[in-house]
Amino acid sequence: MSDTSYLAAFIAVAALATFATRIIPFLFFERHTEHPLIKHLGRYLPAAVMALLATVFLQRSGDWSAAVPGLDAILAGALVIAVHLWRRNALISIAAGTATYMLIRQTGVLELGLVG
Repeated sequence: MSDTSYLAAFIAVAALATFATRIIPFLFFERHTEHPLIKHLGRYLPAAVMALLATVFLQRSGDWSAAVPGLDAILAGALVIAVHLWRRNALISIAAGTATYMLIRQTGVLELGLVG
C-alpha cells in the first residue's frame, strides 16, 4: 500500500468515525425525546459545559502575571456572557469572545496601557 492510499484510507476511516459519533445520538434519542432524563440533559447540560469551558479557559489562558491578573481572559469571558444574554446564540457569543481574546493577545492592547 502506497503512502497516498494509506493516508486516504486513514482520512476516510477518521471521517466515518467522526460522522458516526455525531449521528448515533440523534438516531438513538429520536424515539426518546419526551423522556425526563433527555429533557433534563437538554436543559442543563449546555450551561454546565459552558461553565466548565469558561473555568478551564480562565485558568489556562489568562495572563496571570500582568498588571491586572487575568484581565485578558476576564474581558473576553465577560463579553461572551454579555453577548449571549443579549442574542441568546452560543455561536455568536463564542465567536465574539474568541475574536476579542485573540485581538487582545495579538495586539498587546493591555500591555500598552490602552485598556485598563
